[in-house]
Amino acid sequence: MAKYAVNEAGVRHARELIDARRYVLRSSWGDVQPSAADGTRYLKTHSWEEYAAWHLGLTEGAADETKRRYAFVFGDFRRIHRMGIISCHYRAAEWGHKDVELAAHELLQYLDDSRR
Repeated sequence: MAKYAVNEAGVRHARELIDARRYVLRSSWGDVQPSAADGTRYLKTHSWEEYAAWHLGLTEGAADETKRRYAFVFGDFRRIHRMGIISCHYRAAEWGHKDVELAAHELLQYLDDSRR
C-alpha cells in the first residue's frame, strides 16, 4: 500500500480558498470529483505546482510532476468542496493515513468555523 505525506502546499491552498469563500458547501462529490481526464485537461493550461495545490497528499516514492505523486483531491480545480474534504478525511482514515486524515479534519473545522 502506498504511503502519503501531507502536502503543505495543498493545505495552504485550501485555506486560501476558504478565506476567499471559494467553496461549495453541498455537493455530490461522486458527481463533481475531478476524473483523470479532468486532471489532464487542467494540466494543459496550468503548472504542476498549481495541480499539486489541489491535493492533500503526496505519494511517497513517486516522482514529482506525475499524477501518481498527488493524492486526495479536495476540489474541482475551481473551488474547494466540503464533501471533497470529507472524502479525503474518510479515505485517509479508512486506510490508516493518519497525517492526511488529521489535515483533512483540521480543514473541515476551519471551513465550518469560517461560516460562523
